[in-house]
Amino acid sequence: MKAYIFPGQGSQFRGMGKDLFDKSEEARQLFDTANKILGFNISAIMFEGSDEDLKQTQVTQPAVFIHSVISTKLLESFDPAMVAGHSLGEFSALAAAGVMSFEDSLRLVLIRALAMQQACDITPSTMAAVLGYESDKQVEDICASIEAEVVVAANYNAPGQIVISGSVKGIDLASEKLKAAGVKRVLKLPVGGAFHSPLMEPARKELADAIAKATFNKPLCPVYQNVAAMPETEPSRIKENLIAQLTAPVRWTQSVQNMIAGGAHQVYEVGPGSVLTGLVKKIDPNVVAEKV
Repeated sequence: MKAYIFPGQGSQFRGMGKDLFDKSEEARQLFDTANKILGFNISAIMFEGSDEDLKQTQVTQPAVFIHSVISTKLLESFDPAMVAGHSLGEFSALAAAGVMSFEDSLRLVLIRALAMQQACDITPSTMAAVLGYESDKQVEDICASIEAEVVVAANYNAPGQIVISGSVKGIDLASEKLKAAGVKRVLKLPVGGAFHSPLMEPARKELADAIAKATFNKPLCPVYQNVAAMPETEPSRIKENLIAQLTAPVRWTQSVQNMIAGGAHQVYEVGPGSVLTGLVKKIDPNVVAEKV
């Protein structure tokens, strides 16, 4: 069985999507549609913008989504038994599985990006990668021990790799405690906010209103969503999970493990970069994982 996975924020790169634009009339039409929906020329930023241009959340999230969905549409064959996406990538997975149209998905992605940026502006916050620790519970317990500050486990990316998220002070305090407890490395990430933490609550509320009004179809295959890491096909529950995702952790390790347990023996990453392919290989070296 084949599983298709879609990357999130951080996989963008200069020149992304130009090859798709050059080789396909369908791609050119979709880029044109995206420019109109967003109200700015995102294709020009993707093709010619600087790294700094692409780092802006309101640019990054639509850019990664657009690249992923157009890449999917141009595949010679797309026959998933299941799909999943990492954080933002869940929107790409849902569009690829027919839950929403390209246009409606992109509108939600833009609302999500702008709402998350606004939430970032409210409280100085950040994220940090925690590498080389004894157990997930060790990291979770240390995060919970930080009083009067928000700090939580946000991304379970692979065995031995968790990302924590919270206020700048909370992340600094947690980093000190983690290192004192013997954790090998805590690396602060170049992000503008505490994604997948309670500090995203204002964004969650705004996105919830938009998702509630959107039409979701039954997917053509099960979607393994970040919040529950289990296969889902019911549109109402897909909506609930997608709303909860902004303040809940991304359970990527568990999602991949459950896809494999569900029969996936080939995992294909679609979209910019190949970060998820590397994570899948760390989660289970026996599974065939490759970028397409």
